[in-house]
Amino acid sequence: MKFILGLLLGLGIGVGIGLLIAPQSGEATRAQLNEQGVLLRSGNFSEEIRARAQEALTQGRQLYSRTKDDLTDRYTQARSGNL
Repeated sequence: MKFILGLLLGLGIGVGIGLLIAPQSGEATRAQLNEQGVLLRSGNFSEEIRARAQEALTQGRQLYSRTKDDLTDRYTQARSGNL
């Protein structure tokens, strides 16, 4: 019985806090979800995700290349005693 009472109390507190700190109203959230659903059904969403993934991959490769070059230079300097 104590467990169920604690569970219900925790649920109530969680819902209350969620309502107090919600970033936007329920109506705005439903409208946003509806827009995302339309994008998802139209197929444009997958192209956008593909483009973002490609951009992230390109940026990751550039960062890897810069880091690798920097570490190679530092290693070379350390081996030659020029630090």
